[in-house]
Amino acid sequence: MTAEIIDGRAIAEAIRAEVAEQARACKARGATPGLAAVLVGENPASISYVAGKTKACAEAGIFS
Repeated sequence: MTAEIIDGRAIAEAIRAEVAEQARACKARGATPGLAAVLVGENPASISYVAGKTKACAEAGIFS
């Protein structure tokens, strides 16, 4: 079996672009897509994780 190197960054960018397009389509129909996260405690790793999700949502046009 031959190993195949994949470009994860390119795949992730394509997925993000598709999600952003779907978010725009939802908004055009009058529905605002959103993501809610419940953060319990003050674990720095959890705070960083939620911050990353918030940033990704903002870039895709999703309310967070």
